[in-house]
Amino acid sequence: MNWTHLHLALNHIPVLGTAFIALLLIAGLIKKSEEIRRLSLWWMAVLMLLAIPIKFTGDFANEQSAEEPWLINTFVTQHEQAADQATTGIFLAGLMAIAGLIAARKKPAIPTWALIGTLVLSLLTTALMGRAANLGGQIRHSEIRQH
Repeated sequence: MNWTHLHLALNHIPVLGTAFIALLLIAGLIKKSEEIRRLSLWWMAVLMLLAIPIKFTGDFANEQSAEEPWLINTFVTQHEQAADQATTGIFLAGLMAIAGLIAARKKPAIPTWALIGTLVLSLLTTALMGRAANLGGQIRHSEIRQH
């Protein structure tokens, strides 16, 4: 396995994870389940920590593929900028989740501001992750590029 393969394998974790955590948090809000809400915030914090090193695999993959004849730098640059935005989004969502967990550590319920903030940021991050993934796919898949 090389850096490109590792990047392609691991980047699915934050891309899909943000969507699943958003859905889990929505379920916790609908069911009024404090356990599901707390679980959602914990998973968002964990996903934030995982997303940071996963992003760096893209840098290594780019270095490894830099001389390949198929590589078009414009697509790499667009993907990298989108990935930076998505990583910032997941970082903010994770910080919001951690803030909510800290605020609720001695209380029976997580503050509403933390739940809504984490949900909004996770939904925004889901969109940013989807955009970054699509742009990443365009690096090697000309059939999904806009012509």
